[in-house]
This record gives sequence, C-alpha cells and structure tokens, in this order.
Amino acid sequence: MPNYHVVKNNNDKIWEVKKENADRISAKANTQKEAETLAKQFCSNAGGGEVRIHKPTGPIRDSDTVAPGNDPYPPKDLKH
Repeated sequence: MPNYHVVKNNNDKIWEVKKENADRISAKANTQKEAETLAKQFCSNAGGGEVRIHKPTGPIRDSDTVAPGNDPYPPKDLKH
C-alpha cells in the first residue's frame, strides 16, 4: 500500500502529488484541494494507504487514511 504526499512546488507555484520514495511526481494541480483529491484517487486505486497533506512551507499538516489502509491512530482522526 503506497503512501502519497501533497506538496507545494514554490518555483512553479503549483501543488504536486508524489508517491512516497518515487523520483518523479504523479500529478500536478493548481490548488491543494485538487491535489489532495488526486492523491486519494491514486491511493485508492493502489489498494489504500496514507495521504499526507503538507503545508505550503513543508511540514505535514494532516494525514488521511484511504481504505482499505489501516489508520494507526483511529480515535485521534475526528475530522474525517
């Protein structure tokens, strides 16, 4: 189950979806929300996992489990 990251490319001013440990990006989007949606679709198609959404400055601001992945902290994820 691969994990995906949604990160800001400050040079191009776009949001990128990148599979964890991959050399290339999986997709580009104009907004963070669009990139997050794409990352969740990719993750779901690959059998589930984690989508980690980063702040524009770099640190992770949120992490979502995509079914059938295993959420390591289910009681703490009250937003979704």
